[in-house]
Amino acid sequence: MYYIDYKGLKLSALGYGNMRLPQLSSGEIDEPLANQLIEKAYNNGVNYFDTAFAYHNGQSEIFIGKSLSRFPRDTWFLASKFPGYEKRDVWKPAEVFEEQLKKCQVDYFDFYLLHNVYESNIVTYLDQKWDIVGYLLSQKKAGRIRHLGFSTHAALSTLDFFLQKYASQMEFGQLQLNALDYSLQNSKAKFELISSKNIPVWVMEPLRGGKLASFSSEQNARLKAFRPEESIAAWAFRWLETLSPLGVVLSGMSAMNQVDDNLKTFAQKNPLSPLENAAYEEIVASLTNSIPCTHCRYCLQGCPQGLDIPSLLELLNDFRVEPSPVASMAVDAMRPSKRPSACIQCGNCVEVCPQGIDIPVVFKEFQGMLDKMTRFIAPMEEDDSRLFHRPD
Repeated sequence: MYYIDYKGLKLSALGYGNMRLPQLSSGEIDEPLANQLIEKAYNNGVNYFDTAFAYHNGQSEIFIGKSLSRFPRDTWFLASKFPGYEKRDVWKPAEVFEEQLKKCQVDYFDFYLLHNVYESNIVTYLDQKWDIVGYLLSQKKAGRIRHLGFSTHAALSTLDFFLQKYASQMEFGQLQLNALDYSLQNSKAKFELISSKNIPVWVMEPLRGGKLASFSSEQNARLKAFRPEESIAAWAFRWLETLSPLGVVLSGMSAMNQVDDNLKTFAQKNPLSPLENAAYEEIVASLTNSIPCTHCRYCLQGCPQGLDIPSLLELLNDFRVEPSPVASMAVDAMRPSKRPSACIQCGNCVEVCPQGIDIPVVFKEFQGMLDKMTRFIAPMEEDDSRLFHRPD
């Protein structure tokens, strides 16, 4: 295991994410198996474990607290997160924080995050009435939070707005970062923005929920010709190693073969060569079934609904790769009058689109996909107090 030097701490480059623990047919965590996975990782050098208030319907914190209690407290680092993405009428950060400490059986969190800062909840995090950030800073001063940070799926402008307010108080940022989302979710610009504030970046979803763990047989063979000894999943981590500076990379491991493979990968650094990088990025790019929008914005002038058509098409391109909650959350954070469902199928946009995109048809496709999603939070309403208008 190689390690990240962070403020005098030696953090394992591989962090264990506790969002995708093995489950029984009932949906409950398979604790005997999960304990074996945690123990194998710990005994082979993994010392960073990440959980959150909502993971596994609130059971992840309880499980990891019990599991890690088998080992000396000064040999592992625990991260959890404040659930500001939830829709609540009243926020009592002290109650939430105390509950999390109790569930995790700890007196302090080594790392603690504002969970998923994005358009829908930034108002909650900024609202002085709840003073969430102020409370967490007080807990840091008291030693009950050793390092305070944030995770985000926000648009670049929202992330920039947040960092203008809190960059000096955030010690690390957690970002969905992989070769696919580098362009698809504009993670490259987000990574560069966070890094420009001298905030180290932790990585989540390095395999895009398993999407980058295997390709077609022909594509797998192409990569194996370069590195016959490494798994296809390892390429996603080797691609990340070409980025700098980079902190802990989180992986949600739900089976022993995944733990074994990741431990092998993180035994030492071995970043991709320029030739390998080009081949890998070409294969990853082939996963997209992108709508060829060039952001010329001709379509905007004739839209009677005032929809931001290029931005919606970007989200649909993300959704076509995988129906992840990220695009769904972005749409839910919009006013209903700005969502794809607001399209009245007039066709004005089609007449002026240089790429010939049948926008009303693809918006109907998008809305159909959204309707099948389980919502991460309650969608916004037109007059919802959580609405946040990103700066232009």
